[in-house]
Amino acid sequence: MTGNRTPLPVIEEIGPRRPGAIYQNVDGRFEVLALITDPAEAAHLLRRDGARWAVIVRDTLRPDGQPFSVGSVWTTSDYLIRPARTAFAPAA
Repeated sequence: MTGNRTPLPVIEEIGPRRPGAIYQNVDGRFEVLALITDPAEAAHLLRRDGARWAVIVRDTLRPDGQPFSVGSVWTTSDYLIRPARTAFAPAA
């Protein structure tokens, strides 16, 4: 939310978190596995009725890091390490 309580556009809340991106903050370093923009699916994943989107990530600093969903807004304490892929690579 901005100072006048107007919700930020979803694209600003998500920031550069697209599949393939890696970002870091005080909680860890995360690889984005999926971006969910369907509000019903995001609400189910995050267990929050008001969710508009969710990001499924994996903490790359943990060898046993399991995927989990987050709905935190991109802030100045988050920084991008690797941008998202812009094109699909063929499967091996």
